[in-house]
Amino acid sequence: MNVRKILTVAEVLHTEDQPQRTCIGCRKKAARSELLRLVAEGSGSTAVLVDERRRMAGRGAWLHPSEACLALAVKRRAFGRALNGATGSTAVERRIMAGKQDAGPLQVPLVAAAKTVQPESGSEN
Repeated sequence: MNVRKILTVAEVLHTEDQPQRTCIGCRKKAARSELLRLVAEGSGSTAVLVDERRRMAGRGAWLHPSEACLALAVKRRAFGRALNGATGSTAVERRIMAGKQDAGPLQVPLVAAAKTVQPESGSEN
C-alpha cells in the first residue's frame, strides 16, 4: 500500500531543492539565499560590488555574509580569481559590517606576496 504524507507549506519550502553555490571564502556549499552575490564594478575599476537584487550583469561570485569568510577570501586572494582581477573589497566589508550590531573596524590581515630569494652564485655559504 502506498501511503502519502501531507506536507505543510513550511516543510515543502525546506525540503525543496534550492540552487547551491560555493562561498569563495570558506569554499563550502550553501543555498543561494544564504550567500551574498558579488560582481566586479567593470569599466576598468577593480572594485567589487554587492549585488543585493542578484540581477547585475556579468560574472558573479558568492560569499557568506560573515567576517570570517570575508577574511578568508581576502587572505586567499579569491576576489581577483573569481572576478577577473577585481580586488577592492571595501563595499563588501561595509555590507557585512552593516548587518552586524556594534561594529568595530574589520581586522583583515594583509597578505603580501611571498618573495623567493635565491643565491646568485648557487651556493648558500
